[in-house]
Amino acid sequence: MNVLFVLTSHSALGNTGKKTGFWVEEFAAPYYVISDKGVNVTIASPMGGQPPVDPKSEAPDAQTAATKRFYADAALQEKLAHTKKLADVSAADFDAVFYPGGHGPMWDLYDDKHSITLIQNFWAAGKPLAAVCHAPAALLNVKNEKGEPLVKGKKVTGFTNSEEEGVQLTNVVPYLLEDELKAKGGNYSSGNDWSVYVVEDGMLITGQNPASSEEAAKKLLALLEAKS
Repeated sequence: MNVLFVLTSHSALGNTGKKTGFWVEEFAAPYYVISDKGVNVTIASPMGGQPPVDPKSEAPDAQTAATKRFYADAALQEKLAHTKKLADVSAADFDAVFYPGGHGPMWDLYDDKHSITLIQNFWAAGKPLAAVCHAPAALLNVKNEKGEPLVKGKKVTGFTNSEEEGVQLTNVVPYLLEDELKAKGGNYSSGNDWSVYVVEDGMLITGQNPASSEEAAKKLLALLEAKS
């Protein structure tokens, strides 16, 4: 089996002069859940090459067993440094796709034409799709076969307004993900802030925050195994 991971290429945290990118735990935990089962993982990003890391995800209090394994994994770090360009990957070559978060996707993946087409092709083919934390932003401009928002009427979750307030970025992000998922007609729900919360609606899996990324990957793997 082959799974595609899509990471952000966006590194600027609004106009703050600070950096953002992808969140290490949200990449590392799902990567190992899936690859440890013998699944081949390909990594892509809008610009290709090394995707930016959110520096806050490298802080001591953000570390987990998966992130520690990642920092010691020279082969994976080398692979990460050479992500493929989104324009060069096709849904036809993969069995599922996983979008890790970090604040970066709110700026680039939400309106990236290659990402939008990719997700629409995965969806049309009935292949599993997972996105966690801020990565459900990549779903906001995706349309279903009726030309309506993909998330319309579907159970979804993502980083909550209160979690955004908790990290003091409410006035920095270009929009609030919870509000936008609801505005697109998504049946949005959430758990307690920072708790593990994942929802599944057919082939669509969304996770609320970094802590939810491992569980989202397990649900994706279960869908893959059920289809195989």
